[in-house]
Amino acid sequence: MNTSTRYQVHISRDGQLRIDSEPQVVPGGVDPSQVVVQVLHIEAAGSGLPVLVHVQDERTGSRFAMQVMPDGSTQAAGTPPTPPQPRTAAPQEQKGSLFDRLAAAQAAGRAHDFDTAVAAADDILQQLTSEQGDTASATLEAAQFRADLAYLSGEYAFATASWTWLALAWFDRLGPGKRRTQVAAQNAAQAWMQLPPHEAGPLASDLVNMLMEVAAPERTATMRAQIAERLGQFNN
Repeated sequence: MNTSTRYQVHISRDGQLRIDSEPQVVPGGVDPSQVVVQVLHIEAAGSGLPVLVHVQDERTGSRFAMQVMPDGSTQAAGTPPTPPQPRTAAPQEQKGSLFDRLAAAQAAGRAHDFDTAVAAADDILQQLTSEQGDTASATLEAAQFRADLAYLSGEYAFATASWTWLALAWFDRLGPGKRRTQVAAQNAAQAWMQLPPHEAGPLASDLVNMLMEVAAPERTATMRAQIAERLGQFNN
């Protein structure tokens, strides 16, 4: 599946945080840099790949690049990957934190223990939805992880519906022409192509409508033509 692996982070003098120009909620008493790692760890854990982050911190006048690793650790950009090391919990971090649960869910998914991975991902998604709302950046990233698990475990109908919703949610949040929206739209179509006819038919209309809404019609013309061709085969 496609993923986005490069982000621009801006921390203002008064501690306001933006990731790719999106405002982020920074809870009281929490440093913005901790929120950066928390948010982007979800992305790294979902893809299994490091996320490259370019940070501009106006509080210190510093600019630097770092990688957020799938296990939640960070390292300087360009450093060769190293085997995951046990993480030392911060004083306020307790066993069963979001980081720990994400790492466990990712490990279960890689081991093809999808029952465990899906249950953990659903629990994380429910928590983030309750705490931050269903269209918050962290919630959408967790939903991407859950959609990836659905695809990997062969739940193509769930993956199609999830990625279709995610494409519209990212479009509403970020506006047109953003990579996250394009990736979600492509993944929705890719999942739909794996469906048997009796499951593909009912989801086709929502999928095509989404493709028309999140991009200029000419940009999704090929994708929509492939969907139409497959629907035609069902009717022959």
